[in-house]
Amino acid sequence: MLIVKDLHSDSVYTINMITMFKKWFLPSIADMLFISVFIYLVLPSNQELLYDADTGYHIRVGEYILNTLTIPRSDIFSFIEPTIPWTAHEWLSEVIMALLHRYCDLTAVVIAFSIMIAASTVLFYKNIVTECNNVLLAVTASVMFVVLSNVHWLARPHIFSLIILLGWYRLLDDFQYRQNNRLWLLPLIIILWVNLHAGFVIGLAMLFIYFAGNFQLLYTNRKQWEDFGKEKSREFGTIFGVCLIACLANPYGYHILIFPFKLIADKYIMDRVGEFLSPNFHQFQPFKYVLYSVVVVFAYSKQKPNVIETVLVILLTGMSLYSVRYIPLFGVIVIPILLRYIDLDLLRGHQAVVNFIKKRIENITTVDGMTKGYLWPILCIVVIVLLAANGVLVHHFNSNIKPIAALEFIRKNPIAGNMYNNDEFGDCVIYTYSQQYKVFIDGRGDMYGSERLREYFSVREFEPGWQDVIEKYKINWMFINTDSVLSRYLILLNDWKLVYSDKVASIFVKNIPLHESLIGKFPDVKLYGQKSEAPSNAL
Repeated sequence: MLIVKDLHSDSVYTINMITMFKKWFLPSIADMLFISVFIYLVLPSNQELLYDADTGYHIRVGEYILNTLTIPRSDIFSFIEPTIPWTAHEWLSEVIMALLHRYCDLTAVVIAFSIMIAASTVLFYKNIVTECNNVLLAVTASVMFVVLSNVHWLARPHIFSLIILLGWYRLLDDFQYRQNNRLWLLPLIIILWVNLHAGFVIGLAMLFIYFAGNFQLLYTNRKQWEDFGKEKSREFGTIFGVCLIACLANPYGYHILIFPFKLIADKYIMDRVGEFLSPNFHQFQPFKYVLYSVVVVFAYSKQKPNVIETVLVILLTGMSLYSVRYIPLFGVIVIPILLRYIDLDLLRGHQAVVNFIKKRIENITTVDGMTKGYLWPILCIVVIVLLAANGVLVHHFNSNIKPIAALEFIRKNPIAGNMYNNDEFGDCVIYTYSQQYKVFIDGRGDMYGSERLREYFSVREFEPGWQDVIEKYKINWMFINTDSVLSRYLILLNDWKLVYSDKVASIFVKNIPLHESLIGKFPDVKLYGQKSEAPSNAL
C-alpha cells in the first residue's frame, strides 16, 4: 500500500500556526507602549507616583466614607474651629483608592494608577492611529504625550480625568468628523466623572465648543450649515443640556458646577500653590517645544484649522500657560489636532525620502495589524500583582523627602496640644495618624481658602505677625522642614525646644510644663546639619 504525504496540507498548517503565533503572541505597538509606561512607573526604584503626599489624605477620606457610609460636608482632619465647610468633590476616587489600599496598602494604589496611566497612553495611541492611519506619527505623538503628561503623574484623582478625557474627546471627534454618533454615552460618563474629579468641567467646555463651532455656521457658511452644521449643533446642544442635568447627580448638587470656578478665581491660591503656577520656561520644558511645533505646522500647512480646532488650541494653550497642571490635557487635545496638519508635501523635491517613509509605515502597519489581543500587558500586570501579593514589590513614601522617621519618633513619643505643620507633613500625619492627631493644614488648599493659607505662609516664611497666628490657634508644637528659616530661628529661642531633627523634618515643642517630660528626655538636640549629619536624637 502506497502512502502519499500531503505536503500542501502540512504547509498550510505551518502557515496557519505562524499566523496564529503572530496574531496572539507577537506584541503590538500598543502592547509595548503599555508595558514600557507601566513597568517604568511600577518599579520600586521609581517613586514618582508617591512624590506628593496628598495620596495619603485621599486614602483616609475614602476610608472615612467606607466606614461611616457618609460623605463629609465639613473638615474631618484639622483642629481649626469652627469646623471648615468642605466640598469633597473627589469622593468616589477616594473610595476607590481606599479599597485598593485595603488590599495591599500603597503598593496596590501605585499599581492601579500605573495601569491607568499606561492605559491612557494606549488609548491616546489608538485615537491617533484612527485619526491619521500612520503608525509612525502615532508612536511619535504618543511619546510626545508621555513626555507632556509626565509632569503630573501622581497617584491622585486627576488621573481619572486624564483617561476619561481621552474617551470623551474620541466620542466628540467620532461624531464631528466620522459620522459615528455615540454621544448618548456622554451623560452616562459625566455622572461618573462628576463624582471622580473636577475635570468634568473641561468635558462640558469641550462639548459646548463643538456645539458652538457648528452653530456659528448658521451665520458664516449657510451651505455647511445645511449640509451638516444644523444636525450636529442640534445633537451637541441636546447632549450638552442633558450632561448639565446629569452633573447634578452628586452629593453637592449644583454647587459642584460652581466649585472649580471658585477655586481658580482665588488668586492667592493660584499664585502660591506649586501645581497651579505657570510653567518655568527657564528650565527644560518639553511643552515649550510642542508649542513651537504648533506654530510652525499651522503656519506651513496648506489647510487651516476650523473654528472648533482653533478654539480648542487657544483654550488648552491658555490653560497650560496659566498652570503647569493643565499641560497633560494640552497633550490630549492639541497633539491630535497638530497631526492633522502635518503635511508630507513639505518634503516635496525629496520624493525618495517620502517614498522610503511611506514604505516603512506600510510595513510596520501591516505587521502591527496582524497582532490581536492583549496577552503581554495582561501577563505583565499578573506578574506585578503576584509580586506585590507576596511582598516582593512594595511601595511607600520616600523617606528622603517625606518625614517618615519623624513620624516614627512621634509614634514612640506622643506629643500633646495643637501643632503647626508643613502642608506636605500634614498629608503624612493624616495618612499615618489621622485618629491620633489633628493638623493645622494639609493639601486641601481649596478647603482652607486664602485666609488660612495666608496665616500658614506667614508662619512658614517667618513674616511679621507670625507669632499672632501661633497664639490665635494655641499652637504649642511645630512639625516643620529642617531646612527652613523658621527652624533656624526657633533654635535660637528659649521659648521653643528642639526635640527631634533629621534631614527632612524637625519637631519643636513650646517650653511649657505640658512638654516638660519630653524636653527632659531629649535635652540637647541639635538642628540637623549643624554639626553632624546623623539624626540628632535617638528614637
